[in-house]
Amino acid sequence: MSWNLDSSRPIYVQLVEKIQLDIISGTYEPGARLPSVRELASQAGVNPNTMQKALSELERKKLVHSVRTSGRFITEDETMIEERKEELASAQIRTFFEKMCQMGFDADKTIRLIEKMLKEEEL
Repeated sequence: MSWNLDSSRPIYVQLVEKIQLDIISGTYEPGARLPSVRELASQAGVNPNTMQKALSELERKKLVHSVRTSGRFITEDETMIEERKEELASAQIRTFFEKMCQMGFDADKTIRLIEKMLKEEEL
């Protein structure tokens, strides 16, 4: 698991994004126990307090929940995970279309370029 953290943005925000991506991509299965705060902080190379802040944010988003004395667990609500996945995908697509628009491409031409690229990749 790669933790490519960028000093130009708040570290805890990047940690939230990384763990959230791991959850929606299936790296962490629904209901799975997360490593401890210290283990995650060590893996990421960050202060445990920073990791704690990130995990608290994930709890607020209801992707993670705490079980007293047992640790933190991924939500078992697969519908919510799928909804979050679609939200993140939609945000990425919006950003992509905005950049394409800035380059002078409208939606139809952008879609044609994507289709052309996909056909070339199939070969």
